[in-house]
Amino acid sequence: MHIENVGEYLKGNGIKPSIQRMRIFQYLLDHHTHPTVDDIFKNLSPEMPTLSKTTVYNTLNIFVQNRIVQEIVIEENEVRYDVITENHGHFKCKKCGEILDFDVDLSKIDLSSLGDVEVNEMHFYLKGICSKCLNKN
Repeated sequence: MHIENVGEYLKGNGIKPSIQRMRIFQYLLDHHTHPTVDDIFKNLSPEMPTLSKTTVYNTLNIFVQNRIVQEIVIEENEVRYDVITENHGHFKCKKCGEILDFDVDLSKIDLSSLGDVEVNEMHFYLKGICSKCLNKN
């Protein structure tokens, strides 16, 4: 995902583009590692001494509410954030903890057995050992 002007992108999505908000969103664009609040805070605080974890958390909540970022909860005690909001799946390596994206073909998913339902969210999570960790053994 490439965005020319982060400030204009945020504005276009109903978010007031403060310096901190723009920098946090740019971090998500530049580091597609599905970071946690702590990851973002640790990496941005050296260059932004006034940044707090609360600001990072609140900013990410605004991004999620405005649907420009999605929360990923693969483990109960860990929320990660993804700037790619189109439907796709996530694979988490149980050894190194890396989270990888994969495509999901929604046309092949048959929900007819559920009856008449309205789906508001879809999450696809797989856990296992990634190819890098498998090749280390």
